[in-house]
Amino acid sequence: MRALRTCRLLLLACAGLTAQNLKDFEKRVTEFTLPNGMHFIVAERHEAPVVSFRTYVNAGSVDDPSGQTGLAHMFEHMAFKGTETIGTTDWPAEKKAMDEVERTYDQLDAERNKGPRADRNRIATLETELTMAIDRAQAYVRENQYARIIEENGGVGLNASTGYDATEYFYSLPSNRIELWFLMESQRFLHPVFREFYKERDVVMEENRMRVESSPQGKLVQEFTATAFEAHPYRNAPGGWPSDIADLRRSEAQAFFEKYYVPANLTEAIVGDVEPAEARRLAERYFAPLPARPLPPLVHTQEPPQPGPKTALVDSPAQPLLIFGYKRPDQYDKDDPVFDILSMILSGGRTSWMYRELVQDKRIALAAQTVPTYPAGRYPNLFLFFAAPSQGHTVEENQAALDDLLARFKAQKVDAQSLARVKAEARVAVLRRLDSNSELAALLPAYYAGYGDWRKLFTTLDEYQKVTADDVQRVARQYFVTQNRTVSYNVQPPGARPPAPKGGAR
Repeated sequence: MRALRTCRLLLLACAGLTAQNLKDFEKRVTEFTLPNGMHFIVAERHEAPVVSFRTYVNAGSVDDPSGQTGLAHMFEHMAFKGTETIGTTDWPAEKKAMDEVERTYDQLDAERNKGPRADRNRIATLETELTMAIDRAQAYVRENQYARIIEENGGVGLNASTGYDATEYFYSLPSNRIELWFLMESQRFLHPVFREFYKERDVVMEENRMRVESSPQGKLVQEFTATAFEAHPYRNAPGGWPSDIADLRRSEAQAFFEKYYVPANLTEAIVGDVEPAEARRLAERYFAPLPARPLPPLVHTQEPPQPGPKTALVDSPAQPLLIFGYKRPDQYDKDDPVFDILSMILSGGRTSWMYRELVQDKRIALAAQTVPTYPAGRYPNLFLFFAAPSQGHTVEENQAALDDLLARFKAQKVDAQSLARVKAEARVAVLRRLDSNSELAALLPAYYAGYGDWRKLFTTLDEYQKVTADDVQRVARQYFVTQNRTVSYNVQPPGARPPAPKGGAR
């Protein structure tokens, strides 16, 4: 009873804190949209002379054209390569050299496209000429000058990420360097030059080798995702498929940029020691010149109903790992907050069902976790489970234990104490993220772009409070069904498997 009372008190405290935070945030948040459609969210926090910036592009790997997977990721790399004035020793000469690269590449593609009639000697000659042309263009490059300017002015955390639904660019600066961000960020979208495209393409290929081909876990996750989704582009990893990456062209990256990097598809978050009026003045000066263009189309491919359970096995001598997931609706569904609460009940810490049963009591797993939204939430996706078997135990044993656990979970309602505790933890976890300028700068544009209003961040916390034990049981029963499940795990390659013990299994 004492623990339950503590949880209730914590919930009440969090509820009051949420309401107060929302009122405070609304006082400290200024929003404006430029005539070209670009939206800005400015949150004032004057406690320290630092400002965090986030550019949220409402386009990710789901928007990669067919046969050009990895293109969103490629442009993310291009955005750090500078402009017509940053990153070059002589832009007119460099542009001429880059254009020569494209002309040579066009000739090479034209010969290759002849298929069996192609002249192999001609291809070899053009490949050599292409390498030489790339080297000539490279001679004009001032490598990493864009990043170096930011870092020399106190910038920290300079990075970017390409996900399934979005691409984001972010870093922080001292507040007396705010105008530098407006200059640098606007210029890379006003005057992108796609410098070092083919060199960077090799870098992306190497990233794929490290993260997937040389990573047993990465390979397993890729195989699982590609098996779970039959048609929807969630099946494609954000990095792209190697055969697509190897043939990406600079002109294709430019076409992607022109289609998806339109002002109305960009949201800018500025959080920290900033004056809204000054931010607006600088936005109008630096970003208003971006020409307005139509919003890109949404993804129309829909995942067909799954006809039955799917399984994907991956030969690997690495530590066994079990992954399985159930199809679930998108983030706009009324049950989205229920999935979050359900996930925390199952795997949120040492008191969760999965930890107590698989890790603590039975000791058949080193770790067991859920992910309520995978790989992203804008379209129908998966509720994910994974388990890493402990020494002497198997994925089959873990799968059987999890099947038994889920059967019992669906058969009984979660108790009031556990539900109250999880709600409190979920709310506190989100509120904790609001303490950081960089975290808040990540949350605000994501909620604005995803839901049309950053306040959804706070209403989601209120929705958690409304989740009932009946909701949790109903969602588990409705979606955790074998027909909607995909299972993947790694197995020892045939040559590496130990011989079966004589006299049968022990």
